[in-house]
Amino acid sequence: MRLLITAFDPFGGERVNAAAEAVSALPDRIGTVELTKLTVPTEFRRCAAVVAAVVDELLPDAVLCVGQAAGRTDLTPERVAINVCDASIPDNAGFRPVDEPIEPDGPAAWFSTLPIRAMTEAVRAAGLPASISNTAGTFVCNRLMYGLLHHLAARHPAIRGGFLHVPLTPAQAEARRQAHPDRPLPPSLPPEEIARGLAAAVSALETA
Repeated sequence: MRLLITAFDPFGGERVNAAAEAVSALPDRIGTVELTKLTVPTEFRRCAAVVAAVVDELLPDAVLCVGQAAGRTDLTPERVAINVCDASIPDNAGFRPVDEPIEPDGPAAWFSTLPIRAMTEAVRAAGLPASISNTAGTFVCNRLMYGLLHHLAARHPAIRGGFLHVPLTPAQAEARRQAHPDRPLPPSLPPEEIARGLAAAVSALETA
C-alpha cells in the first residue's frame, strides 16, 4: 500500500511546525504501507494544487494530510472539511481571506474517506490520546482537506483521503507562554510521541 503523507511548513511566525517534525520522524515504511512525505506551503492559494500535482503523479492508495492545531490535547482525525476560507491571521503569502468559498460551485462539505474511527482507536491502543474532530477550522488546514477531497472525487475516486490534526510540541507551547505570560501553557505532546501516534494511525489503514 502506498500512502502520501503531508505536513505544512512553519507559519504564524514560528520556526517549526509540530506536524512537520512528526512526519519527518516517521520511517519510510510502516508495516506494508510505503510512505511518501511531502511538505506543503501554508498558503491558501497553493496548498491544494501542490498536493494534487503529487497525487496525480504518484497515484497513491491513500493521502493523509497532517497539521498542527494549537489548543488540541490529542491527535484528532478530521471528519469533515467545509467550503469556506476565513482566516484570523494571514497565511505565509500574506493572504487573509474572509468568508470566501473554496469552490463556488462545490458542495458545502466533503467528508473524510479515511477510516477515522479505526485510526482513532489505533492511536489510543498505542497509549496516546486521540479523538475524532468534527471541525477542521477555516484556515489553511481546512482549505487543503477540502481541496484534496474535491480533487479526489473528481479525478481519483478510488484514492482515500483525509486530514489529522496534532497538538503543539512542548517547545512551541513554552515559546507561546513566554510571549504571552498572562495566558496558560498550551497543551502539547513531544514530537516523537506525535510521530508514534501517527504511525499507529497509518497502521490502521492496512486493515480498515
